[in-house]
Amino acid sequence: METSTSKALSEQEIRDFLYFDEDIAERRIVVRAQHVHKTYDLGRIKVKALQGVDLCVFAGEFIAIMGPSGSGKSTFFNMIGGLDKPSAGKVFIDEVDIAQLDAFELAWLRCRKIGYIFQSFNLIPVMTCLENVMLPMTFAGVPSEEAFDRSCNILRQVGLGHRLTHKPPQMSGGQQQRIAIARALANQPAIILADEPTANLDTNTGNEIIDLLVRLQEETGVTVISATHDMKILDRCERVVWIRDGRCERIEERKNMDIQIGDVSGE
Repeated sequence: METSTSKALSEQEIRDFLYFDEDIAERRIVVRAQHVHKTYDLGRIKVKALQGVDLCVFAGEFIAIMGPSGSGKSTFFNMIGGLDKPSAGKVFIDEVDIAQLDAFELAWLRCRKIGYIFQSFNLIPVMTCLENVMLPMTFAGVPSEEAFDRSCNILRQVGLGHRLTHKPPQMSGGQQQRIAIARALANQPAIILADEPTANLDTNTGNEIIDLLVRLQEETGVTVISATHDMKILDRCERVVWIRDGRCERIEERKNMDIQIGDVSGE
């Protein structure tokens, strides 16, 4: 598949992207947002959801995107996932400008490079746990026997090896979110996008899901980007991107933040 590419960033360009740290500067960039704007035309009203957001996300890191309702956090999250396109600026996945891809190429990239976890799970209720996880592999053209074996292994990883033939309505919210995580991992993506992954879960179950995401990130090296309001996720990520009024207000390292559950100092 031919795609439009961009040259690698220079050291100075990395410094210009609002965040620089010697410890991570040598890591490969998997997501690069460059001066991203998004304006929604609502007839007589134009809503500026994003106003020049810059960000680099490095391979294998766990990053959280935070912001109040209406801040542009979800819009920016959708830009990273190729679910929407910028009005201006560019988003690169592995140095590919996704706005330049046609519909087939974009579908290929989303299927193989990115795994999605939604707060409402988005599972197919008439399919078994195993079938839900196999589905992305079917779209990717993975042979059925390989898809079956891989799905079984992933479900064991997330603690559901004993529930392969159960359907989502027969399972708890936490178990359904585990299926969603397994499905996100199905095609061995470079990036997992988790949209409020603990929002519909009780505290204990939410903690289990966070532990699972951290463990999978550490074991597989997948990059995890989570849009969240959950301070418990902030407590486990490496960096926090604060979005406000469509702009990147600041980017902080977790190790430099004084986080308490229910409060973040300086916010």
